[in-house]
Amino acid sequence: MSDISTIRFEYEHAGLHEHELDSDPFAQFGQWLQAAMAHDNELANAMVLATADRDGRPSARYVLLKEFSNEGFVFYTNSLSQKGRELAENPRAALVFYWRQMHRQIRIEGNVEQLSADRADSYFASRPRGSQISTWAAPQSGIVPDRNFLQDRVTELSQQFEKKTVPRPEDWVGYCVKPDTFEFWQGQENRLHDRLVYLRNESGMWTIARLAP
Repeated sequence: MSDISTIRFEYEHAGLHEHELDSDPFAQFGQWLQAAMAHDNELANAMVLATADRDGRPSARYVLLKEFSNEGFVFYTNSLSQKGRELAENPRAALVFYWRQMHRQIRIEGNVEQLSADRADSYFASRPRGSQISTWAAPQSGIVPDRNFLQDRVTELSQQFEKKTVPRPEDWVGYCVKPDTFEFWQGQENRLHDRLVYLRNESGMWTIARLAP
């Protein structure tokens, strides 16, 4: 096996300065997301979602951001999955976006709220039919005997819903992460990275501070 301790990479992108940031972290996020999409970054909306159970045991996985606004950051999943169960016990989460081509990372932390059934219905209806059926077929995070089990379930459900609208499973829901912290990270030479953090003060306004790399 190769010695991973020898892997090196030098960051050479322009720095990140306080005066360049938008006073609104949501607007700043939108600018960086648009830039990532313009760089042909495949799945620029992919984000690590970190959750923890009531005892503080963490877990993390990639999910896709489906909406964002000043309300927060929205994703959809099965409420009976590991992340769904953990959010029921401990409704806090952390998100991480990383765009390698631009050497940029954004970290977000906040409380999590479940979206209304109407919003979940609306988004589920917009999904490709195959994805809708797979949602019914897969007991997310549950143990299944083999892949054939899942494929057989898809075949069975395709016949069941033939020429019918596929309804949203009750346990398939939306969540909104409502940030209280943002960190924008720009890779720099010699590991002297730029880290600028937005913190919400007591009046609800955002303040910007620089963190040491």
